[in-house]
Amino acid sequence: MKPSRTPIARGLTACTLAVALAWSWAGQALAQSVYVSSEKDNKVLVFDAAGKLQSKIDVCKRPRHMMFSKDQTKIYVCCGDSNQLGVVDRASGKMVDTVPLGDSPEIFDLSPDGKVAYVSIEDDSVLAAYDLSTKKQLFEVKTGGEPEGVMLSRDGKFAYVTSEEANVVHLIDLSSKKIVKDIKVGNRPRRFAASPDGSEIWVSNELSANVSVIDAKTHTVKGTVAFEIKGMRASDITPVGVLMTRDGKTAWVSLGKANHVAEVDVATRKVRRTVLAGKRAWGLALSPDEKQLYVTNGLSDDMTLVDTQAGKAIRTVAVGRVPHTPLVSP
Repeated sequence: MKPSRTPIARGLTACTLAVALAWSWAGQALAQSVYVSSEKDNKVLVFDAAGKLQSKIDVCKRPRHMMFSKDQTKIYVCCGDSNQLGVVDRASGKMVDTVPLGDSPEIFDLSPDGKVAYVSIEDDSVLAAYDLSTKKQLFEVKTGGEPEGVMLSRDGKFAYVTSEEANVVHLIDLSSKKIVKDIKVGNRPRRFAASPDGSEIWVSNELSANVSVIDAKTHTVKGTVAFEIKGMRASDITPVGVLMTRDGKTAWVSLGKANHVAEVDVATRKVRRTVLAGKRAWGLALSPDEKQLYVTNGLSDDMTLVDTQAGKAIRTVAVGRVPHTPLVSP
């Protein structure tokens, strides 16, 4: 017969179980979180996967682009009016630190080790690199007017930066800190998405109603994806957000003033279908299982939840004034 456990042992076992369950619940809750930056409210709103509001986090002024830290414990928030990168602790749900940036920061990407942020600084027309631990600027590279989209190469050696005024994608060597090539794309290029194998880079051209497909080896445009919506002028189709599924077979593109998102077959570069969202469909994020697409709508102050398999909007939720970026925890 096994000896019975003492009250202390039983208490320790129960305590251990309770702690384990608490950690399990906390991890599950974080895994289901959808974060949305609200430009006019200076907040990041936290929703569950179904779009139910859970909490609001006060951050810096005019929060826009967001990314998780490499360990997923923090969220970096680029704030355009206070010229800061806010640091939000996910566990406490509070902004715990800021990093000073240049005038009107837009979009950023992180180095592979997560220690450096590369930020497009719109008013200064530069790509600036910041050490996140020391909060110091490391260097800056002059770009064309209105730099916006920023994406690092997979090895972290190069940065791709869009210039909305110059209609180019700058290829910047981060070791020499120089532009090594300007890739001519469409009018007013905005955002990037890379194929999972790194062979293609897609860039949205807001005023050309298309996406340019760049060969990542030759750094030349190898094709375009054009968007049309029946009864709508091309000038009202303004693609901005773009992302790809993990298998690289499907791309989703937000069409801005057209109030739709487009599902694109990556191999054929053909639009499979478009889905009606809200006014000025802008930011995009997929759920971890990729069955749900979150679309922030900047002029209707809401977020559309799209069933990606059915190709239909299933819900619209209010998300504060001028929502910018949705961010879904993995």
